[in-house]
Amino acid sequence: MLCGVIVLFLLQKIEELMMNHHDARYAVGEFVLHEQTNLHHYTISQIAEYTYTSKATVVRFAKTLGFDGWKEFMKAFISEMKYLEQHQGDVDANYPFDAKNTIKEIIDRLKKVQIESIQDSADLMETAMIEKAVQYLLKARHVVIFGLSPNVFLGELFRRKMITIGKQIDIAKLGEMGIISHTLTEEDCAIVVSYSGNNESAEPMCYLPSLLERKVLIIGITGGGDNYMRRSLNCVLTMSSKERLYTKISNFATEESLQFIFNILFSCYFAKNFQDNNKFKLQHAKELEVQRVAVLNSMKD
Repeated sequence: MLCGVIVLFLLQKIEELMMNHHDARYAVGEFVLHEQTNLHHYTISQIAEYTYTSKATVVRFAKTLGFDGWKEFMKAFISEMKYLEQHQGDVDANYPFDAKNTIKEIIDRLKKVQIESIQDSADLMETAMIEKAVQYLLKARHVVIFGLSPNVFLGELFRRKMITIGKQIDIAKLGEMGIISHTLTEEDCAIVVSYSGNNESAEPMCYLPSLLERKVLIIGITGGGDNYMRRSLNCVLTMSSKERLYTKISNFATEESLQFIFNILFSCYFAKNFQDNNKFKLQHAKELEVQRVAVLNSMKD
């Protein structure tokens, strides 16, 4: 089920490396991404020649990504390419359309991207991990979502759904995450969303040590692959990882995947106390409708 989690992260890690290292390794990364489908045909010497670097730089590039050498990197890279070939679908999630596509074609291509993203997300789900996440939510006195834009906007939709059944959830605002993380206890739950799951020195990942130290229940949501979040937490849900970190038009697939995960969490939480949650939601919906009608009538007067 989760074989894709291991491999579907290397392209994102390469982009992350290129953002953090503006030296000769950048040129190697650029070449790898540009020649990804034919990379296995090149020797280290040829890559060094074409990138105006050296064989030592090519090896250092692989080691920066966490591999012992170029051969180990290529083994993982070929595995990722094979997985993408089998699961990519008809449309590239990074560039699902271009200037040549008609409106009808764009509609059809985005539909395929979003459907495939939901299917991929469902395939990556472990029922035991979903159950653990739901139990965390049930136990928690207070739930706070930590994440950056655009993830927090989808978190807001989840928050609104949960409020309709009486479960209070807050969004940690940028600049207040540190303060809020130090107010949570073992009776609370933090939902931390990070596509890369790395960048442990930046928000929101930098607050994981504090949350763990305070024994806060933590639900992590991240992309596939071995990353800092996955190594740190015992409850991690996986987003579809078909998109790159930066070289893409938008977050079409990722946003669809994250919303699907939040909807699964809400639905499974709802189902745990279906009758009570349904009664609460209907009762308060009626009360809100009565208030809305009263306000409209007062405006007419």
